[in-house]
Amino acid sequence: MIIGVPKEIKNNENRVALTPAGVSELRKHGHTVYVQATAGEGSGFPDEEYVAAGATMLPTIEEVYGIAEMIMKVKEPIAVEYDLIRENQLLFTYFHFASSEELTRAMIAKGAVCLAYETVEKSDRSLPLLVPMSEVAGRMAVQEGAKYLEKPLKGRGILLGGVPGVKPARVLILGGGIVGTQAAKMAAGLGAHVTLMDISLARLRYLSDIMPENVDTIMSNEYNIREEIKQADLIIGAVLIPGAKAPHLITRDMLKLMRPGTVLVDVAVDQGGCIETCSPTTHENPTFIIDGVVHYCVANMPGAVPYTSTLALTNATLPYAMQLANKGWQQACRDNAELKAGLNVVEGKVVYKGVADAFGLPLVPVAELLQQEETV
Repeated sequence: MIIGVPKEIKNNENRVALTPAGVSELRKHGHTVYVQATAGEGSGFPDEEYVAAGATMLPTIEEVYGIAEMIMKVKEPIAVEYDLIRENQLLFTYFHFASSEELTRAMIAKGAVCLAYETVEKSDRSLPLLVPMSEVAGRMAVQEGAKYLEKPLKGRGILLGGVPGVKPARVLILGGGIVGTQAAKMAAGLGAHVTLMDISLARLRYLSDIMPENVDTIMSNEYNIREEIKQADLIIGAVLIPGAKAPHLITRDMLKLMRPGTVLVDVAVDQGGCIETCSPTTHENPTFIIDGVVHYCVANMPGAVPYTSTLALTNATLPYAMQLANKGWQQACRDNAELKAGLNVVEGKVVYKGVADAFGLPLVPVAELLQQEETV
């Protein structure tokens, strides 16, 4: 298969979809890999390393899209890339379709095959291609939240871990999944008093067993959230419904319950956000203030630590990319239910329920399409 790796062009996105080591593995299996010049520089991988691994470098993004059968990216295509995408071309990347009707309709119109990292799902409901970036984002949420609690950045002026004789900051985390767990570990390690909320009692029991003593667990419901936000200094939204829009757990009217300088970090913002007043920001302009509350809503948080993120992402995606390249997407998805779950939009048809529900679009069963391909 011919695989293309374009340079990410979303604002301050320094990650790249494939490391030189990943190129080397694909080349060993007889595949051709084209990488756009300087695509890996932001992650610390110069062109020379890709060439040494067997990649062919192309100067422009147009050439990469024009030659590749499978495009491997990190973030979803943006508007200037839409016209570069060809009918039946396989795109393997994070899409988060449910948060963008424009992107969804563009991919339907292009007739591309869109296989989303974030909905590849194992039989135990875990999301293997979302986990590494969720781990990075969870830890970064605390790191960034601690920074924006500083007074010069309009926060409350609180040191997350406090000092002897002074209480530490109070951190509220909504969601006890991968992001929430990593955020809780990070905040607790820095000495903060952490409250972790989730709707699953079984999950809360598990978290209570593994977390240090400065982490409390509380059942998540509107009453408890309203009570906890009154005393929280840093609030982290870490809610995920795979492939669907995140629910608003903190609404606009709740901001008046918070103290001025409270910091909100919405890690779910690329899925619509679990804080109503959050809208996507960039690393260039990461925050805004509403009712005295600092909102940090960067949609590609791991892009700020691209070396770590790129290595972690390639470790997870490469085995799946290898299956797609070796077998073609149809056979790979027939053989592997995890990959099949990643299909969101296929040749003009929506095949993922969360996306269809988000925009009232007709849903075509993915098995039906794969069966059609098999009988052609």
